[in-house]
Amino acid sequence: MPIAHLLSGGVDSSVALALLKQEGHDVTAFYLKVWLEDDLAFLGDCPWQEDIDAAAAVCEQLDVPLKIVPLQAEYLERVVGHALHELKAGRTPSPDVLCNRQIKFGAFVEKIDASFDQISSGHYARLENNNGKLLLKRSPDPVKDQSYFLSRMTRHQLSRARFPIGHLLKTQVRDLAAEFDLPNKERKDSQGICFLGKISYPDFISFHLGKADGPIVDATSGKELGRHAGYWLYTIGQRQGLGLSGGPWYVTGKDTDRNVIYVVHKGHRDAGAVDTFEVESPHWINEAPSTSALQLKLRHGPHLVACTLKPSESGRLQVTMAERDPGVAPGQYAVFYDDDICLGSAVIAAGGTGAGGRQQI
Repeated sequence: MPIAHLLSGGVDSSVALALLKQEGHDVTAFYLKVWLEDDLAFLGDCPWQEDIDAAAAVCEQLDVPLKIVPLQAEYLERVVGHALHELKAGRTPSPDVLCNRQIKFGAFVEKIDASFDQISSGHYARLENNNGKLLLKRSPDPVKDQSYFLSRMTRHQLSRARFPIGHLLKTQVRDLAAEFDLPNKERKDSQGICFLGKISYPDFISFHLGKADGPIVDATSGKELGRHAGYWLYTIGQRQGLGLSGGPWYVTGKDTDRNVIYVVHKGHRDAGAVDTFEVESPHWINEAPSTSALQLKLRHGPHLVACTLKPSESGRLQVTMAERDPGVAPGQYAVFYDDDICLGSAVIAAGGTGAGGRQQI
């Protein structure tokens, strides 16, 4: 089967490639170049060449052709542009969610030869055909599971997708890398937004949106605690990078008109937690769920929380969680599950209420 494989130079996608090769498939590896490293050189050291070298070494060992596909313009338009717009509006985008639908299984598929039957990647997620219905399922590794990042993909995109390591634990993937003796078997996992590499995310955002001095205010007392460089650099639930003494402090809200960041001390953090919020722009991989009792992920990670979902008076959907959460960030995705099946996702809208009815700032 002719397969186009997305190879980043990391261990996960390299092991996935080795497994495809072992199964006897006709595979071509593709490295997606989504940013011009020269444009970002002033911000730090971009590891683009390091990634390419690692990918090339793996392909040489496995005797797989490697092609580099430039997608900088598409990434700038479809992912970065959207992210900057959301940040300016005071919301918190999830670029990696957009990247899968718009770039890896979107713009890339538009560019390659139609003769490829499948597009494979090193994602930790499973695909299952259940009586003609294609199901996206969580990985058995709860920490590495990446169904959250795949929750906006369409049925058509998933019908051509293949995740060779989706049934494995991360420890098993590391063992396979050693067994195959891959040249990058000891390489550390990458962190952060896919196109930034070692570049600071705040530095990148500041370059595009600038800086604007504003107050950091204790939401409990109303007292100004410090200054910040722009509300777009902060997200609800954030703890790091506030520069405040006597912490820890957490971001609980933003006033975009007055450029104010609101924070609470750890001891008061639960006061800003919510158990009810609204979502918009729902995307269901198959049909909308037939039951209102679901599970929810508010962010990538192992934690699932029980929730109910129903229409709201505003025309959106209202989510009520079984527990309160202090980090419900407008603009991010609420991803819904039925046991281990990822049903789809929706965008978190502004505002929310806690068990006591308090409005989130």
